[in-house]
Amino acid sequence: MSYTITRWEMRTAGEPLAKTECEVEELATGDVLVEVAGCGVCHTDLGFYYDGVRTRHPLPLALGHEISGRVVASGANVGTWQDEAVIIPAVMPCGECDLCLRGMGNICAKQLMPGNDIHGGFASHIVVPAHGLCRVDEQRLAAVGLGLADVSVLADAVTTPYQSAVQLDIQPGDLAIVVGVGGVGGYAVQVASAMGARVVAIDVVQDKLESLTGYGADLILNAGDMSGRDMKKAVRNYAQENGLRLTEWKILECSGSGAGQQTAFGLLTHGARLAVVGFTMDKVEVRLSNLMAFHAQAVGNWGCLPEYYPPALEMVLEGEISMQPFIHRFPLDQINEVFTAAHAHEIKQRPVLVP
Repeated sequence: MSYTITRWEMRTAGEPLAKTECEVEELATGDVLVEVAGCGVCHTDLGFYYDGVRTRHPLPLALGHEISGRVVASGANVGTWQDEAVIIPAVMPCGECDLCLRGMGNICAKQLMPGNDIHGGFASHIVVPAHGLCRVDEQRLAAVGLGLADVSVLADAVTTPYQSAVQLDIQPGDLAIVVGVGGVGGYAVQVASAMGARVVAIDVVQDKLESLTGYGADLILNAGDMSGRDMKKAVRNYAQENGLRLTEWKILECSGSGAGQQTAFGLLTHGARLAVVGFTMDKVEVRLSNLMAFHAQAVGNWGCLPEYYPPALEMVLEGEISMQPFIHRFPLDQINEVFTAAHAHEIKQRPVLVP
């Protein structure tokens, strides 16, 4: 059976995305065709489109890596995926190389990222490998007021901070600090809170901070209103007043900005762990010796291993992470208008484009 895929492709950075069609006649062994339910618009998509960040696949290319949908066709040797509701990992390791077999799929040389290595989810359908797909129980999803399109953003905005929190080993009683509470950072606040930490949320946009006061943020600080020294003092005072440790803070830098990275690095304390979650082309000047002096650690975070998707989704299904207040659906054919508005910070929630 032949399928027609409609895509919105980036042909030249900054130029309007173009609607195109292609036919899929036969799927390769191990691949499935997923009918897209929704695809989230990420800061990374805007980086490709506006900021000169290069895609690994040559243009033209359909962007979009936060994808949910339904399997409608399968190649050979894919198992029982037909008609399943799924979330597609934003980064798909091969699952077979030495790195993958040693649990290091994040740096798999054969990994595929939709909207970067292959055509992404700003389309009616997408062809992807079946291994690593995350099944979605739509009955449980409906029970928490969500549709399949809504959980598309779990593929990056939720799972990326989830993996970061796992890497930082966030435990009940920890003090976690999230710098930048946009699409990813907002969920980082919820993830850290669900893991039992007290959470300090830092941003320069007061509305974003206030929106999280009922969703895991125990203390909000506006970085535009105070110096780095005063900010660290405020966090220290909060820790003292609430019987929390003054050491070993868990810091997640999610702003994807040079200023945010400097703020996060300035909050290092003895035994602290810093996860760099957001991406920016900005260059930052810091004193690396602070890591030595504080016996602290800094770690990067690329995507999220597929095995972490089910437990992250379980947090959503159990109501520990709320998604509905932080997403907004738009028709896919409004993609150019949505990109413009998102780039101008005119959309407060995470946009989800629905074919």
